[in-house]
Amino acid sequence: MPTDVTVAHDPALVAAALRKGLRSLAKAVVVITCRHSGQRHAMTATAVSELSMDPPSMLICVNKTASLFAPLSQGADFCINILAAHHAGISTLCAGREKGEARFAVGDWRQSALGHAYLADAQASFFCRNVSNMTYGTHGVFIGEVLEVLDTTPINPLVYMDGRYGSFVVAPT
Repeated sequence: MPTDVTVAHDPALVAAALRKGLRSLAKAVVVITCRHSGQRHAMTATAVSELSMDPPSMLICVNKTASLFAPLSQGADFCINILAAHHAGISTLCAGREKGEARFAVGDWRQSALGHAYLADAQASFFCRNVSNMTYGTHGVFIGEVLEVLDTTPINPLVYMDGRYGSFVVAPT
């Protein structure tokens, strides 16, 4: 039986309850990258989802205060890099105060034939053409048509839940 009851008519209470409830949702950690006006940008995120298989597409949500928001709003294409368990340092760097090129100081970052910055040993990298966006509340919602995918094995993604990193190793079949 639930111990906390939220008054549905008080947005502040609902937001606090949502924040608390989402701490129990384990999510894969990704770094979203883009290139705009000759500069690379990167940001750690968990608000990423597959959208459609026809056409193949992904959806990302980026806070309007994030340095990645402006380039994406101006139509920059992007890459979603699913981090492996050993990439916690990259996640921390791309979520911190460092901006621009400084966020690429750790890791084996490469450039795809399409011009996207990607992490060579990511669990998977999805190279996306920025096809649509909208804003809702504090965030921008961006839809990317997937043009190419790279993936690696074994599968051992970096996972974030309740304010902590962890991992999830897939047992062999």
